[in-house]
Amino acid sequence: MDITAADFLRFRDYFYRKTGIYFEESKRYFVDKRLEERAKKRGCEDFRSYFNLLRFDRDDELQAVINLMTVNETYFLREAYQLDCLVNSLMNEVAWRKRPGQRIRIWSLPCSTGEEPFSIALSLLERWKGLNDWDVEILASDIDTQVLQKSREGIYEKRSLQHLPSDWLQRYFQPLPGSSRGSYQLNQEVRESVGFSRINLYSASEVASLGKMDIIFCRNLLIYFDDLSRRQAAERLYDALNPGGFICLGHSESMSRISPLFKVRKFPDALVYQK
Repeated sequence: MDITAADFLRFRDYFYRKTGIYFEESKRYFVDKRLEERAKKRGCEDFRSYFNLLRFDRDDELQAVINLMTVNETYFLREAYQLDCLVNSLMNEVAWRKRPGQRIRIWSLPCSTGEEPFSIALSLLERWKGLNDWDVEILASDIDTQVLQKSREGIYEKRSLQHLPSDWLQRYFQPLPGSSRGSYQLNQEVRESVGFSRINLYSASEVASLGKMDIIFCRNLLIYFDDLSRRQAAERLYDALNPGGFICLGHSESMSRISPLFKVRKFPDALVYQK
């Protein structure tokens, strides 16, 4: 199937309107290849027929394309300095502002296959002394439904687990018998400590449905947006936070370049942004 430059632009604009994700020209080979694979699977002989299918069967087909187009590269304890900041500084400051009985809420997005929210859960279990005194809720979301299913299963290969302390691996994971790649499954108690849902950050109503958060981990997502989408995303993240709440971005991202809504907080372990 031949995808012309005009076809690529039509798809790119449509996908951007639906997700806020913007594909540069340098990504064209990546996009074209996946569109060709999907069109062939759906029995479409040319781009026009597939694009019509995408637009008029948009809920199911658009989700399938989103799953194809999103990149999910992650591992346990990624950017661990932010987890250090979480247990050494952020949780204590949030708890100090809470009244007895109030819940501390943490949101991880995009959660990919679950390594980030489960890293948060394990770090709190192992390292935050206040966990016995406070009810902590961890929510995780992604726009890709396939990775959400993998998250709920909690099965990981050694590559994802290589940065975990060996005693954590022994305490919280079980090796899967007969696995040729040395896979492990996270225990049920930790898996059930995280609530997973499909949320499109580009949808204000979907974000609002989660309620207010105290801490948000939104790492390496905004790099896929253009300037306008980044500002809109920043506004939604700001609205999703309780007063004084914190947001952690990826090491190559800077909220200061995106929006004036947040102030920079420099903690001993990391720089974060505060509402």
